[in-house]
Amino acid sequence: MGVFLIWYSLSKVSVDKLLVYARNADYTWIVFGMFLGLLSHMSRAYRWRFMLTPMGYHIKYGNSFMAVFAAYLINYTIPRAGEVARASLLANYEDVPFEKGFGTIVAERIADMVVMLGIMTITLFLQFDFIYGFLIEKLNVTNIILLIVVGVVLFIVAAFFISRSHSKIALKIKSFVGGLIEGVLSIFKMKNKWAYIFHTLFIWGMYVLMFYVTTFAIKELGVVSPGAILVGFISASFSIAATNGGIGSYPLAVFAAFSLFGIPEEPSIAYGWIMWASQTLVIIVCGGLSLLYLPIYNRISKK
Repeated sequence: MGVFLIWYSLSKVSVDKLLVYARNADYTWIVFGMFLGLLSHMSRAYRWRFMLTPMGYHIKYGNSFMAVFAAYLINYTIPRAGEVARASLLANYEDVPFEKGFGTIVAERIADMVVMLGIMTITLFLQFDFIYGFLIEKLNVTNIILLIVVGVVLFIVAAFFISRSHSKIALKIKSFVGGLIEGVLSIFKMKNKWAYIFHTLFIWGMYVLMFYVTTFAIKELGVVSPGAILVGFISASFSIAATNGGIGSYPLAVFAAFSLFGIPEEPSIAYGWIMWASQTLVIIVCGGLSLLYLPIYNRISKK
C-alpha cells in the first residue's frame, strides 16, 4: 500500500519538481522541526520511567531512550512490532518482565489517544462552521446523523448483552475493557501523575509545533492558518497508522487536508514529503544507532 501511495503521490508531483522544492526549502525551519521532534521523543522516553517506578523498576534513561527509538525504527518494518520490541529490550537490559513493560506501553498509548481526541475536539470547535459547511456541501447530513444514531444504539445494545453474558468471549472483552480503564486510571494513581500529564501534553505540543514550524520552510505554501495546521496534523497522524510509519500516505494526507483550505497541490505534497523525510531521518539515525549501541552501553554500565 505504501509503494502504491508513493507512486500515486509522484504522479501528482514529479520527482524533479519535488527536488526543486527541496533545494529551495529553508533548512533552518526543517532542522528546527527535527529538533522539536527529537525533544518529543526524549520526553516520551523520560515519561515511560514514571509508569515503571511504582512497580519497583528504576530503569536507566539511556535504555529508555534507545528502546523508544529502536521501537520507532522497527515499526517501519512490521506495524506495531516496535511496541513488542520495546518491551523485549527492557526485559533484556533492565529485567522488567515483558508483560509489565508491555502493559505500561498500552497505558501510554491510551493516554496519547486521549490527548489526540482532545486535539480533534479543539479542532472541531475552532473549525465548526467550516467542517459543518463542508459536510453539508459534500455529504448527506441526514444519513450521517442516522448512521451515528444507529451506531450508538448498537453499541449500547452490544454493551448491555456483553455485561450480562458469561461466555468466554464476553469475559475476555470485559477483561480487556477493564484493563484499558485500569490503565487510564493508573496514571492518576501514580506518584508523579502531574509530571506524567505534563510530559504527555509536552510530547503532543511538540508534535503540533514541529508540524507548524516546518511549513515556513516552503515559501510557496504561504501563511498556513491554525485551522489548516490542526486539520493537517490530524490527517497526517492517522496516515502513520495507515502504512508503516506513514510511507507514501503521509504526503497525500497532508495534501488532502490542506486542499480543503485552498492551499495549492504541489507545495502541499512537497511539504508532506519534506516533513515526513526529515522526521524519518531522525528515527533512522537515532534508531539505528540505538540498536547498535544498546549492548555496548549496557556492557559498559555493568562494569
